[in-house]
Amino acid sequence: MLLVPAVYSDPSLKVGFYKRSCPAVESIVRRTVRRAVSRNPGIGGGIIRMHFHDCFVRGCDGSVLLKSGPGGKQSERDHPANNPGLRGFEVIEEAKNRIESVCPNTVSCADILAFAARDSSSKLGRINYAVPAGRRDGRVTVFDEVTDNLPPPTSTADQLVANFARKGLSADEMVTLSGAHSIGASHCSSFSARLYSFNGTHDQDPSLDRKFAAALKATCPRPPQNGGSGRDPLVPLDSATPNWLDNKYYVELTAGRGLLTSDQTLDQTLVENSLTRKYVAVNARYGATWTAKYVKAMVKMGSIDVLTGSQGEIRSSCSFVN
Repeated sequence: MLLVPAVYSDPSLKVGFYKRSCPAVESIVRRTVRRAVSRNPGIGGGIIRMHFHDCFVRGCDGSVLLKSGPGGKQSERDHPANNPGLRGFEVIEEAKNRIESVCPNTVSCADILAFAARDSSSKLGRINYAVPAGRRDGRVTVFDEVTDNLPPPTSTADQLVANFARKGLSADEMVTLSGAHSIGASHCSSFSARLYSFNGTHDQDPSLDRKFAAALKATCPRPPQNGGSGRDPLVPLDSATPNWLDNKYYVELTAGRGLLTSDQTLDQTLVENSLTRKYVAVNARYGATWTAKYVKAMVKMGSIDVLTGSQGEIRSSCSFVN
């Protein structure tokens, strides 16, 4: 297992934050995550993406975990970008319940999610690293803010670079974090336009490897608007190593086997993509280099707009504000 030391994070966060107040917290989260991921590896990919979706909307404050409140006001969790795509909410809640029985009103759900993303990376890729903690939980969740902050699966490389730059992350860090698509799955509806109606035509995306496209068509029906059945199966994001977090995702991109537009765009031979294509090539060739960059980028991402000190709250349940 690769253990990478702590790197850049918000100075208000600290490795070992709960050393005195709740020393068992990280072992509790680790055991809970490992049990769940052993039963279903897809849960690990879901938890990593949940951490990303949390941090990109209102910062890493656990707002993605909140269920909709009374009066029909929808939360981030209900947004199509998160529902039904994100998985692992019950794992975070189970870890929270176990922690509350030992250290009540002490550990934030935002920190539990950051620990769980690390433990998912460890279980599915033997990538381990120290997680600075001290986040507090937010009290607000806004459905529409997901649209404003999360890049859709149809994003171009330029759009992805701009989106991540707004969060303080570089183009290299964006390409690096995209490597989390080495695990997990996506519904056909997120990419079926590449198979049946690319750019408003009836052709498939020419950047797709033809054999790969044929295999996807055998699984994914035409979208309903094109006379399809309406079924929406899940497909692995990385067909080479779907349950292992590694750099094979980038190798697949270089062969035209990126599932989402936002994946394959990183390696397209366009002038505006030359920078991201260079990073893809390096990550495809040097697995250890990508792993080290992934750890640094995950810790940095986990520091986006955090609440600390007396800000926010420590939730009793991750699904509801106190």
